[in-house]
Amino acid sequence: MSLDISPYDAVLLVSFGGPERPEDVVPFLENVTRGRGIPRERLEEVGEHYFLFGGKSPINDLNREFLAAIREDLGSAGIDVPVYWGNRNWDPYLADALRQMKADGIGRVACLVTSAYSSYSGCRQYREDLAAAVEEVGEGAPRLDRLRHYHNHPGFVEPMVDATLAALADLGDAVRHDAHVLYVTHSVPTSMNDASGPHGGAYVTQHLAVAEEITERVRQETGHRYAAELVFCSRSGSPHTPWLEPDVNDRIEELAAEGVRAVVLVPIGFVSDHMEVVYDLDTEAKATAEKVGVEFARAATAGVDPRFVRMVRDLLVERAAVERGEDVRRAAVGAQEPSWDVCPRGCCANGRGAKAALCGED
Repeated sequence: MSLDISPYDAVLLVSFGGPERPEDVVPFLENVTRGRGIPRERLEEVGEHYFLFGGKSPINDLNREFLAAIREDLGSAGIDVPVYWGNRNWDPYLADALRQMKADGIGRVACLVTSAYSSYSGCRQYREDLAAAVEEVGEGAPRLDRLRHYHNHPGFVEPMVDATLAALADLGDAVRHDAHVLYVTHSVPTSMNDASGPHGGAYVTQHLAVAEEITERVRQETGHRYAAELVFCSRSGSPHTPWLEPDVNDRIEELAAEGVRAVVLVPIGFVSDHMEVVYDLDTEAKATAEKVGVEFARAATAGVDPRFVRMVRDLLVERAAVERGEDVRRAAVGAQEPSWDVCPRGCCANGRGAKAALCGED
């Protein structure tokens, strides 16, 4: 495939955002939860997670590193294109990024979202926010196209395979062979999973496919098939609303009671070590493992692994070729086909009612 990226003249990194100082924490959480009626006391309670790390989320610095790596990779491949960055919930906001692109004369943009899977919060909500940003900027705002989901792209999966092998190697010789591998992702309401993808259930199905692929690759490397399962972290919201389970902490305690002596946590639901990883896994889950006497190791996220960074280039070149009407071979591993470019009608529906969204059929 050629490295022609026309009709695109820019790339936009689209992410969640996070506070950068203590006084940002509650306003940031108010942005995240706006319209849900969550009391300030609850936001302050959640904010304590951030204060353990100086009132700053790692996510913005991680995105700066990722942004720099993308620019370097594109430049080294001879692709001279500006790469912008915009967040849903904190500075730099999406509308500000679009204003800058408008001022720079950018006409059409390929958007890479730092969420690899299908769900309302992981896809459609970003598409809604992109639509709102375009409306806010008004006439002259660039056209935005979301690059496809990449949960099963080799540039994402292969770094996770190596990270899982490295985490297993960190365990003691006496417990490694019988360790349990817990693939971790962000819990969501069961209703959100049920509405994910064009036919429902895509969020869990996609994660299970990635977990199975990593497990099989690890078996091929080690000659041993490790016991493995999907677990969840970071549940929030009303206790009366069903969310995906089991919780990672609950499962560690159950495994300990069953005699398991070691666990490896593989955060396949996250692309970098942001708050859900450094607090929910490295702090809470690690403490749970220590409490019940289970040896603990955590696999790295994809972060700025060169294969993950190069994936952005691959997706950009792929989508550009599609837009030019060319035949394209889409990279994917595991049992699932590559994901769609344009989200199908009704995909990952907003449970609170219809809302305008870009990059889809509706």
